[in-house]
Amino acid sequence: MPSVFLTAEWRHLVMLNFPIEPKALQMLTPKGTEIDDWEGTTYVSLVAFLFLDVKVKGLAIPFHRDFEEINLRFYVRSRGPEGWRRGVVFVREVVPKQAIAFLARMLYNENYVACPTRSSVIDPSGDTTGSVEYGWQHDGQWLSIGAEFSGEPSLPKKNSLEEFITEHYWGYSTQRDGGTVEYQVEHPQWKVWEAIAPKMSSDVVGFYGPEFASALGNPPSSAFVADGSAVIVRDGIRMEDRANA
Repeated sequence: MPSVFLTAEWRHLVMLNFPIEPKALQMLTPKGTEIDDWEGTTYVSLVAFLFLDVKVKGLAIPFHRDFEEINLRFYVRSRGPEGWRRGVVFVREVVPKQAIAFLARMLYNENYVACPTRSSVIDPSGDTTGSVEYGWQHDGQWLSIGAEFSGEPSLPKKNSLEEFITEHYWGYSTQRDGGTVEYQVEHPQWKVWEAIAPKMSSDVVGFYGPEFASALGNPPSSAFVADGSAVIVRDGIRMEDRANA
């Protein structure tokens, strides 16, 4: 098994999910994977969360331990020795630190960009509604996504969309030579709240490009907030080296 690359906590994940035509993702699908769907529908998700207590190879990097991340992702699967491995491909990931973006681009060829970020998290209490909102600044304007939620979170129902979105434990990225790197992400199953009032600023559509305009230009077909957990991200390996991992 590959060594641990990164440990952290991912908390208060807001997930806005949008149906999309599979052909819009074909050119972005890494070699050795295929697009994964839920009940015949392909999804992209806007996901934002708090990335906390980050350690790389067991070391905490000063001023780079706690920050926000916002990403657009879609879902793939790949046949591993034990059966299907269900994973995600990131279209674009936003973090506030240049060093984090640089490291991710160099090691995984992930499309990370550094932008100023901000967040607001209010947990629900009694009859009080909770809320999460994440923002990032691009070309002088603030973009944002968020949601309101209430009550107690619960584990997703079996075979539900919430289970599909949260139960992908692999990441895949296309390398500069056209090959594919695969890495494992470990965490317990998350509990979720159904979002009461998901929101997204209209300028988010332009940030991700015209190929996503038809999907992101509509309200999300589903939205929820996940409580999150501690996570482990293992070193990436090239797909052709799986047998030796």
